[in-house]
Amino acid sequence: MLAANAEDLAEATGLTAAYVDRLTLTPARVEAMAQGLEEVAALEDPVGRVLAEWRRPNGLLMRRVAQPIGVIGMVFESRPNVTADAAALCLKSGNAVILRGGRESLRSAGAIHACIVEGLRAAGLPEAAVQVATTADRAFVGAMLRAAGLIDLIIPRGGKGLVQRVQQESRVPVLAHAEGLCHTYIHAAADPAMARSVLANAKMRRTGVCGATETLLIDAACAPDLLPLLVADLAALGCGFRANEAARAICPALPAATDADFATEWLDNMLSVAVVDGVDTALAHIRRFGSEHTEAIITEDAEAATAFLNGLDSAVGMWNASTQFCDGGEFGFGAEIGIATGRLHARGPVGLEQLCTYRYHVLGTGQTRP
Repeated sequence: MLAANAEDLAEATGLTAAYVDRLTLTPARVEAMAQGLEEVAALEDPVGRVLAEWRRPNGLLMRRVAQPIGVIGMVFESRPNVTADAAALCLKSGNAVILRGGRESLRSAGAIHACIVEGLRAAGLPEAAVQVATTADRAFVGAMLRAAGLIDLIIPRGGKGLVQRVQQESRVPVLAHAEGLCHTYIHAAADPAMARSVLANAKMRRTGVCGATETLLIDAACAPDLLPLLVADLAALGCGFRANEAARAICPALPAATDADFATEWLDNMLSVAVVDGVDTALAHIRRFGSEHTEAIITEDAEAATAFLNGLDSAVGMWNASTQFCDGGEFGFGAEIGIATGRLHARGPVGLEQLCTYRYHVLGTGQTRP
């Protein structure tokens, strides 16, 4: 796997540092993939679970029972670890999966797939349950999107252009996430030390993941004292900034931000900064520019935190925690097949339960309908 990844990286020219980071496998990341497989394997079987049960006045027993969706088609870009995560989750939930990775990760995905096939063979499972496209031809994606009746659900995982293409062209139902334009809002009642620690992690731990904070919102009441410290912390870690006028009044050296900056998922060492006036203003900013992915509030005020969390439309809201915890492994799912930001079927990290649908079992004792 590492040798195949080294070949992919050798041809990865003209890409941003964050993109290369997403593409890179290391011994630690390979071990994390293996650990994710073990964690998924140890989870309870989601198929056949009785989700609800009730008895009607006529004696009929109604059961809602979990079942696999069927064949999952997944189109992803640079992260080769998606191959292992998707294989594990789809197998455990009783689904088959067809994976089409990006050109940049073709060799890496192929090497990981070879390991998965070896495991399937050893377990006596159908090798065709996990398939990986051997071509990066865009026509292959088009064929997947037109494969209604053969593929039951399409999941795109990648940049905005990929997701938009899938949503526009697919004749198969789509479970998608938009950009990870995540916000961290530092409330006036935030603990300053916590705010500095959480923001540094939320932005700079890994800038190329969809759970990375892209915009800092900070209350006007605490900004004069706290914002210069936050800027200094992040600048020391190599971060750049785009700031609104209120923020620049406190830190004049910050470059001015445009609306386009606040609407940008940077996926890089760049942070948009806005000074806001309270929870309602922070929520209004998020509704205007956000992608309904993950937002966090840092505060010691429980009432303000509750108002913030209840006022969000986003899939995930956090209180006093880094937005980078928006990850299936961190949620206890073992892995994730993506972060869903739509309104139907699933939201947030998609794990085993979200890869199941359901049917009904009706148990009778000879009832007939009048």
